[in-house]
Amino acid sequence: MKGILILLSAALFLTGCATHQSPTGRGQTLLFSSQEMSQLGDSSFAQIKQQEKISQDKALNAYVHCVADRVTQALPDQSLPWEVVVFESDQVNAFALPGGHIGVYSGLLDVAVNADQLATVIGHEIAHVLANHSNEQVSRAQLTGAGMQLADLALGAGGIADKELYMAALGLGVQVGYILPYGREQESEADVVGVELMAKAGFDPAQSVELWKNMSKAGGEQGPELLSTHPSHGQRIAQLQQMQAKAQPLYQASKLSVKNTCQRPK
Repeated sequence: MKGILILLSAALFLTGCATHQSPTGRGQTLLFSSQEMSQLGDSSFAQIKQQEKISQDKALNAYVHCVADRVTQALPDQSLPWEVVVFESDQVNAFALPGGHIGVYSGLLDVAVNADQLATVIGHEIAHVLANHSNEQVSRAQLTGAGMQLADLALGAGGIADKELYMAALGLGVQVGYILPYGREQESEADVVGVELMAKAGFDPAQSVELWKNMSKAGGEQGPELLSTHPSHGQRIAQLQQMQAKAQPLYQASKLSVKNTCQRPK
């Protein structure tokens, strides 16, 4: 009887999943509200700032903030203030989290050699947030890894205490919300959205191709951590080249209104 009840709970839980469309029209199952994902992003970013060394290089910080600010100012929704932090690390990586958080590792600047290439990465990471990829990944993990237990918890969640227990049981922390890699389908989607975003911010989308050529050379055959689940280098570069026909007009139209240029520190 207990097993039957658990199966019934799981079925009811799955039936209640919210189905959405991604920016490219792909179907998504999202179990969590934007508020819950923002809370996840806030707590995860706070943990990361405690664990990682924050760069005190004023010139480097000014440069990264300049690029990130221009990209976020191109977003249609300006209600969310974005926090940008540069971490002192050799990692060739960057990330963005729900709730408006952007982290850039200083090692990325060895590969993203100009502002346009840095904007490629930042635009790509913000695109993951805009497309609800974190929500999608966490939702998938819960459905495939702990669906039965979560169904029981979800149906029993009522008061504040229960909700806190529910959130804790879901494992919504750095390991899932930040370290959990995106799938290749999501990475390709973030390329599409990210390149259009950087072009609207007045950064040359042609440099996205050069950036990923640099990425393909970094770290040997495996490439940097940023590429761990990405499409093959050739596939990605080919896709970015095809996107230029749409992205270049956006860039030409927007660069005329860009007032501040971002100078890479020497």
